[in-house]
Amino acid sequence: MSFPIDHQTFVSFLLTAKRQTYTAGDESAKVTALLSGSKQFEYREGSLLYRDIYFGGNYFAGQETVYYEGQPVWAMTYAGGITDAASAGGITDAASDAGVVYGFLQEAMRHATPARPYRGPGTFRRDAYVYQDDGAGHLEDFWGEETITYQGQLVYRLHYSGGWLH
Repeated sequence: MSFPIDHQTFVSFLLTAKRQTYTAGDESAKVTALLSGSKQFEYREGSLLYRDIYFGGNYFAGQETVYYEGQPVWAMTYAGGITDAASAGGITDAASDAGVVYGFLQEAMRHATPARPYRGPGTFRRDAYVYQDDGAGHLEDFWGEETITYQGQLVYRLHYSGGWLH
């Protein structure tokens, strides 16, 4: 099956959609959730709609879907969050603060590249925090794990997979 829009247009849309929703760090893209107990963010541009629906907080699971002319064409599922060591406060107050960790994650996501637009860059550092994305595949079929460490201690982990829908 051929994809209904060209690769470059899709990648540009996906990066913009992610920056306008989760990585923006505000609630402006939040919409009324379709599923009870979930949070939902959306971004629309012409015939394309990006929708991110997830459940949870410190640990969460969700799905991003891109629609073209009302039909789902690409999706990514994900699950993860603050690690047990971080949530138990066994590292430091700064590292175990979900707001600080997720703020750093948002910053890392703003550095996503056209080569891998579904998550963040391979590595991103700020102070004692390090974001690492270890993934495989390509936009059409991919999977991976991202982590955040603080002073070398794991404070966040997420698994993801996705690709084109046929």
